[in-house]
Amino acid sequence: MKINTLKFSLLCLSLFSVSVLMAQDTTETKPYAFRNTSLSMEERVADLINRLTLEEKASQMKHNSPAIERLGIPEYNWWNEALHGVGRSGVATVFPQAIGMGATFDEELIQQVADVISDEARATHNTAVKNGYRRQYSGLTFWTPNINIFRDPRWGRGQETYGEDPFLTGILGTAFVKGLQGDNEKYLKTAAAAKHFAVHSGPEKLRHEFNAEASQKDLWETYLPAFKALVDADVETIMCAYNSTNGEPCCANKYLLQTVLRDQWNFQGHIVSDCWALADFYNGHNVVENAEEAAALAVKSGVNLNCGDTYPSLPKAVEDGLVTEEEIDEQLAILLKTKFKLGLFDPAEDNPYSSLSEKDLNTKEHRELAREVAQKSIVMLKNDGVLPLKNDLSKYFITGPNATSIEILLGNYHGVNPDMVTVLEGVAAAIAPQSQLQYRQGTLLDRPNANPQDWASPNAGNSDATIVVLGISGVLEGEEGESIASETFGDRLDYNIPENQLTYLQKIHDAAGDKPVVAVVTGGSPMNLEKVHELADAVLMVWYPGEEGGNAVADVIFGKVSPSGRLPITFPKSLDDLPPYEDYSMKGRTYKYMEAAPMYPFGYGLSYADFDYSDIQLSENKVKKGEKLTASVEVTNTGDTAGEEVVQLYIQDVETSVSAPKYQLFGVKRVTLEAGAQQSVEFSITPEMMELVNEKGERVLEKGTFRVYVGGSTPHERNVELGKKPVKSAEFQLR
Repeated sequence: MKINTLKFSLLCLSLFSVSVLMAQDTTETKPYAFRNTSLSMEERVADLINRLTLEEKASQMKHNSPAIERLGIPEYNWWNEALHGVGRSGVATVFPQAIGMGATFDEELIQQVADVISDEARATHNTAVKNGYRRQYSGLTFWTPNINIFRDPRWGRGQETYGEDPFLTGILGTAFVKGLQGDNEKYLKTAAAAKHFAVHSGPEKLRHEFNAEASQKDLWETYLPAFKALVDADVETIMCAYNSTNGEPCCANKYLLQTVLRDQWNFQGHIVSDCWALADFYNGHNVVENAEEAAALAVKSGVNLNCGDTYPSLPKAVEDGLVTEEEIDEQLAILLKTKFKLGLFDPAEDNPYSSLSEKDLNTKEHRELAREVAQKSIVMLKNDGVLPLKNDLSKYFITGPNATSIEILLGNYHGVNPDMVTVLEGVAAAIAPQSQLQYRQGTLLDRPNANPQDWASPNAGNSDATIVVLGISGVLEGEEGESIASETFGDRLDYNIPENQLTYLQKIHDAAGDKPVVAVVTGGSPMNLEKVHELADAVLMVWYPGEEGGNAVADVIFGKVSPSGRLPITFPKSLDDLPPYEDYSMKGRTYKYMEAAPMYPFGYGLSYADFDYSDIQLSENKVKKGEKLTASVEVTNTGDTAGEEVVQLYIQDVETSVSAPKYQLFGVKRVTLEAGAQQSVEFSITPEMMELVNEKGERVLEKGTFRVYVGGSTPHERNVELGKKPVKSAEFQLR
C-alpha cells in the first residue's frame, strides 16, 4: 500500500515521545508535539496517535468525534453538507440545485460557486466556534459533490448530480472540488468528498441491500471516470456507497477501495462510509454477523471514517481478535491528516481562512452570483415566438401549484435564506408599474382539487399573457426518507407530472385562446412533458433554482437575459424506452446508447439569439497513435439579440471492435456574442478522447475513422425537429 505511512514514525518517534514529550505533558505552556507546526505532518500524526487509548482511537474514527479534554482536543463532527450552498447549518447563499448547475455546462462558473460556498463554510465554522458551538453541519469536511451518473430518470437523488455524462460530471465536479478546497499551499479551505463510490443510482428503497452489477466496460467507460477525475484533482475524501457492486458491499469492496482507488489511482485522502452503511453489512447485505465483525471488515477494507455507530465496537473487535490495534492506527493516521490539512490543530493566526466571519455570509455579491447561475441553468425547451414577453403589458396572470412555492427553490441538501424569491415575486418585481398582475394557485401539486369550482383558469382569457408554474418538488422526489409525498421512497416510478396539473393546463390553454401561455417547469429530473409541450406556447425547465430563482425566471421571461442552459440529461418520451430501473447495464441508456428518439436530447436548449457555425477546420486529417489535433469553428450570432452559446464537441469512433457510444461529449465552451458578433472556438482532441473501452475495461486505441461534431447540441436529428440547427461534422483518420 503506497500510503502506509504510519510505520514511518511510530518506531522512530518512540524515544522522542517518551523522553521529550512526556516532559511537555507536565505543563500547559508547552505544546504537545502534534501541535508543533515545525514538525512534519507524519510526525505530528504519529505523536497524536501515540497519546490515544484504543477507545479514543475508535471514537475519533466516527463522524461525531467527541472531545479528548486531557489533550485539549475539542469535539468535531465530520458530517457537513454543501451540495449547492452550505446546507442544514443556518443562513447561507442557496444556489441552484446540482442538476441546475449541470445545466450551465460552465466549469468556471461552478468553481466560482464552490469558492463562495467554501468562504461561507469557513465563516460559518469560525462563527460557530467563536460562540462555543461545535455541532453537526458547522464543520469543514463536506460530503459533496455527488458525482454519480444519473443513468435513469427514476432515481429521486439524480437532482444531486451533474447529469448523465461522465465527461461533464468530471469537469464540473473537478471545478467544484477546486473551489471548495482552495489553492493555499499549506491549508485546505474545506475538504470535499466525491460520492457515492461507486455504481450507485438507485433504487432508493433497496439501497441498503441492493447489488449493482456492472460490466468492466461499463465501470470504466461510465461509472468510474468522474471519480478518477476528482482523485486527479486531489479530492480529500471518497464516500463509499450503501449498495453492493458486483457482489461486495461498496464499503468493503476490495476491488473498488484497494485495487482501483488506492493502488491504481494512488488516492491519498480518507474514505468515509455513507451513513450507517457499515450497519448494512449485517442488516442488509448479510456478509457479517454483528457490529464487531462489520467494524473489523471496514477497517481491513480501508474505511477511515464511520458515519454511524459501528466503530465504537472496534475495541471489542480487537479483543475478539478480528482486527489489530496496528490496523486501526494505520487507518486513523490517514484520517487525522485531513484535520491537520484543515489547520484544526494549528494556531488560528497561521491560517488565512480564520479571518472569514459572519460578514462573509449571504453577501450581496454572493446573491448576485446565485442569480447568474440560476439564469444560466434555465433551459428553454420550446418557444413559438412568444418569448421574451414585454414587461409592460396590460395584464399578466400567474398561476400553478409552484408559483409561490419556496420548496421548488430548494431541492434537497439545502441551506436557508431570509430572502427566498419565488416565481410570483420575481415576476411581480419585473413588470412595469402600470401593468396588472393576477395570481391564483389554480390546482394542487399532486392531486385534484377538493373544491370542483374553478375561479382560476378563466383569468387566462382576459390576460395578455399567462405564466403557469408546474412540475414537481422535493416532496415528490429525493432521498429515501425526505420525499414525504412519495409512495416510492423518493424515486419517480411514474414518469408523468401529476395528471391534475395537465388537466388544469388544458383549461388554461382553452381559456387563453390566442394569448400566450408560458409553462415554467420545476423539478430535478426528466419527466414526461409531451402534453405540456403541446399545450404551452413556450416551455422553460428551471430545475430547483435557488434563492434567486424567481428573479432569474423573470429575467429570462422578460428578456433581460437570453436562456443558455442545456439539458445535462436526456428526457425520454416514456419509461418504456428504457431498460428496467434495476439494470445497471448502459445498453439503451443516456444519449450514448439510447435507441429510441428522446422527447428532449442531452445538450439541448434554445436561445433568443441565433447562432451559425462555420465548417469545422481540423489541424490534421490523419494522426498517429499518441498524437493530438485541434478542431476549430467560427460561431456567429446572426440574430438581433445578444446571447450565450454553449459550444459542444462530440467525437464518434465510426468503426469499433466492440459496442461503443454513438458519440461522446469531449469539449464544452461558452461564448457570449452580441448581435452580429463572431468568435473563433477551438478544441484540442487528445489521444485519450480517441480511446475505446473494451469488454475487459481496458482503454485501447483502434485505428480507423473518427467523426468530430461541433455545434449547439448533440448530432441527434431530434434537435433539428425541436428547432436547433444541424451540427457541423468532419472526419480524421487514426493510423
